[in-house]
Amino acid sequence: MSLAFRMAFASPHITATAVEVTEFADLIQKYRVNGVPKTVVDDRVEILGGIPEDAFIAEAIRERMPQA
Repeated sequence: MSLAFRMAFASPHITATAVEVTEFADLIQKYRVNGVPKTVVDDRVEILGGIPEDAFIAEAIRERMPQA
């Protein structure tokens, strides 16, 4: 199970959806999918490819953290 789905299972504030983009051309264009896996968080953060879990979490919450 992917980290995004484990996070969604653990928190009612997180949802995760997997989409077979080859079946939804409109989503390929909307999210500019040019590789897989691609994770999009709140339409603002895009994570392309498989990365270590700690890096995934850091990227997923990057927009939520106050800037130093």
